[in-house]
Amino acid sequence: MFSLYIHIPFCVKKCNYCDFLSFSASDELKERYVAALCDEIRLYSKDLSKDSKEIYTVFFGGGTPSLLTSGQINRIMETIHEGFRVIDKAEVSMECNPGTIKGDILRSLRESGINRLSIGLQSAIDSELKALGRIHDYEGFVRTYSEARDAGFDNINIDIMSGIPGQTLKTYEKTLTEAVNANPQHISAYSLIIEEGTKFADLYGADRSVSYTNSAILPLPNEDDERRLYYMTGDILKAAGYDRYEISNYARPGYECRHNNVYWTGGEYIGVGLGASSYFRGYRYKNTSVINEYLEDIEYISDRDIPVCYDVFDEYKDSDYKGYCGLHDEVTFIEEKDAMEEYMFLGLRRMQGISMEGFRLKFGHFYNDIYGSETDRLISEGLIEKDGDMIRLTPKGIDVSNSVFVRFLLD
Repeated sequence: MFSLYIHIPFCVKKCNYCDFLSFSASDELKERYVAALCDEIRLYSKDLSKDSKEIYTVFFGGGTPSLLTSGQINRIMETIHEGFRVIDKAEVSMECNPGTIKGDILRSLRESGINRLSIGLQSAIDSELKALGRIHDYEGFVRTYSEARDAGFDNINIDIMSGIPGQTLKTYEKTLTEAVNANPQHISAYSLIIEEGTKFADLYGADRSVSYTNSAILPLPNEDDERRLYYMTGDILKAAGYDRYEISNYARPGYECRHNNVYWTGGEYIGVGLGASSYFRGYRYKNTSVINEYLEDIEYISDRDIPVCYDVFDEYKDSDYKGYCGLHDEVTFIEEKDAMEEYMFLGLRRMQGISMEGFRLKFGHFYNDIYGSETDRLISEGLIEKDGDMIRLTPKGIDVSNSVFVRFLLD
């Protein structure tokens, strides 16, 4: 059983903070891309053995998947069901942005099998949305959210962001309050990260070191205010009945994002589409990030019945194989040391933490033989706590989580 990620790289325009693989495209290019996606899905169905064809979750990410037509989404869903068995009551999520989707399309998506929406609000303050380069205002979000409810969606996530240029404690409290009042099942609350290659990096510097004196450039919240925004998030969402189950994610009981939990617990997933990554049978794969190469590779592989390699990699496991492997730019066998480190980094992001017995079952080593000494030191520093079989971050550890994670690197 595995999860399926589908990357839709199209957007109306690039937001000022965005470093995701996304760009604007013509209707013709979108149609060619959807056809290639369906072919890629068929290739995996053909190459995977019968007992590998159960799908646990499906996630349409981007970009802005809601820029596709309902007919295109429906074709992708039909292709998935033709080649795989999607388990009963599987979580099937799609990201969408306000202003890119209407009620009739939402109803069609619900009928096609999409049962969870992730709506990008980011802020309830129009000036902050403008600073981010978003294409919608707050009222646009309200309309989209209402239409999604009317279309029958009863599992909705809202994305919000702190640390936005010009944001204050008061405006962020307004965003949190409006998000809570909408009563979604899930809220993802992220801090702004300025990534290289974005418009914000040009304005502020990737390390926020650029000195800006132009009054037209909104200031970023200072470090103290960012910390206050961070604590405000937890306080308000907890009081509203949202359980924090991962560092940046909050949910009503029973509505944790199952797809993301696959990533955080080291589960297997296949990514299809431009630049999509996969983790399957001990290997990590990454598709090409060049749109014309992707379209040509899919056509080439499909015409010549070339396998996509998931069932033939064992013969390369102990070699220096770095040759052409279907549409994958990168193929990496994950060594045990790397897999252990990733298990800790990702697992400790969850408030539940990691299971020592789960570690033993996954790797065949007792947890204390690998990480016992470092865990004891972290416990003495108040950054980690043990609760029976579980190891988790303390509140103090959550505050400095990145510095804790690096302590689990193995020499």
